[in-house]
Amino acid sequence: MAGGKKKEVKKETGLGLSFKKEENFGEWYSEVVVNGEMIEYYDISGCYILRPWAMSIWEIMQVFFDAEIKKMKIKNCYFPLFVSSSVLEKEKDHIEGFAPEVAWVTKSGKSDLEIPIAIRPTSETVMYPYFSKWIRGHRDLPLKLNQWCNVVRWEFSNPTPFIRSREFLWQEGHTAFATKQEADEEVLQILELYRRIYEEFLAIPIIKGKKSEMEKFAGGLYTTSVEAFIPNTGRGIQGATSHCLGQNFAKMFEINFENEKGEKGMAWQNSWAYSTRTIGVMVMVHGDDKGLVLPPKVSSVQVIVVPVPFKDANTQGIFDACAATVDTLCGAGIRAEADYRENYSPGWKYSHWEMKGVPLRIEIGPKDLANNQVRAVRRDSAAKVDISCDSLAGKVKDMLDDIQKSMFDAATQKRDACIQVAKTWDEFKEALSQRKMILAPWCDEEEVEKDVKDRTRGEMGAAKSLCSPFDQPELPEGTTCFASGKPAKKVDLLGKELLDYQLLVRSSSIFKLFELLVLMYFSWSTH
Repeated sequence: MAGGKKKEVKKETGLGLSFKKEENFGEWYSEVVVNGEMIEYYDISGCYILRPWAMSIWEIMQVFFDAEIKKMKIKNCYFPLFVSSSVLEKEKDHIEGFAPEVAWVTKSGKSDLEIPIAIRPTSETVMYPYFSKWIRGHRDLPLKLNQWCNVVRWEFSNPTPFIRSREFLWQEGHTAFATKQEADEEVLQILELYRRIYEEFLAIPIIKGKKSEMEKFAGGLYTTSVEAFIPNTGRGIQGATSHCLGQNFAKMFEINFENEKGEKGMAWQNSWAYSTRTIGVMVMVHGDDKGLVLPPKVSSVQVIVVPVPFKDANTQGIFDACAATVDTLCGAGIRAEADYRENYSPGWKYSHWEMKGVPLRIEIGPKDLANNQVRAVRRDSAAKVDISCDSLAGKVKDMLDDIQKSMFDAATQKRDACIQVAKTWDEFKEALSQRKMILAPWCDEEEVEKDVKDRTRGEMGAAKSLCSPFDQPELPEGTTCFASGKPAKKVDLLGKELLDYQLLVRSSSIFKLFELLVLMYFSWSTH
């Protein structure tokens, strides 16, 4: 502070990233999520600590989604984490789809459990025995429940923070209806909410569509999804799914009801979920060589205010102006904070908050104080503008809105540049080699889909059907499937999927270093 003893400014180095996004995507991603204070590595491989900077993003999306589903009369509940083996194995197709990933509790202390207990990979088999108990007549329908919880899937593939982890957070909705029409309507209502999460909050363009029979949810009737794209990897990624389960689970768990006429009926069911994977997709799409780039709608700090006192400046006046700026912005509903730390230089703070992806930085120095203004610097474009304090809140709101829109527009432009139409196998292969997603005429036959996978399989995974987009172009008469030559029934979106990207962080030195250090720490602390 002015007049006080001058504190030594801490000289910090190493804030920059060691890897560039274009040159080594896996290493870059590992650095960004750690240096950006999103996650910390844990001593169990595939498990991660979600730090407040990441958790706040999840909470913002949760507030939106929870309010929207409550408008649909969906109620929150909570079911136990543990599943008995007899219940889990009741629905054969379902458990076969998850069997390799199910974690089992086999001991209590030093004693073996008589019957092993599974940890939920998803909750259909946890919840539906009780749906059967609670649903008796048509007045008990619809039954619409959601829970915010964690699930465990003991993946043996290479773990990737947010994208592929052994434990993750999600919401999962489970609903039951008297008719298929009601179930079909809800599937699309929920899918639209997922679109809004990606496009309106995370500024990521998606494609809505229906999964193929091979890619649908195990045991379900059909699956719809929102599909995103990671340009730097040339891979699509399933953003969230909304499933119509049909009556398969109702049959297995005897979820029956009596209608108005006294006739027996079987419930139609849905399940739907999105997870913390959303955060990883956001990092991958928007991040750059300085670190995170957060869309304003999900950033817990939308504006960071940094005082810039020079030698012999009115330091107290600058600090007071920063405090007034924060008060003005917070009063207008903008999430703003100031960085008053005196042991860091302004330049170090700039780099720190750029690494964390804060959408807008406001700098206040002696000149700004004299001119009753602030300097605003955008994280997405680095554009700078001086703003009068008299119009501060309105101008900052406009800038944040423009950043949100600009990020979505830039991501859409990059995504669209990576979508190619292919009408023949040769065109498909060429587009695939250029790391594109492909729109192609499709016969929609399972054997042909298997053949496409087999013919494109390599070290970096195989091409697959990502979805059949709902927005379908008109197919000219006589159009044939690019892969089989049979009559085409629709246009399909195909490509390679990020979840099959085995080399994403396989060689990540940062990943290995953090795990090694954590393991060493726990080893020392227990001896």
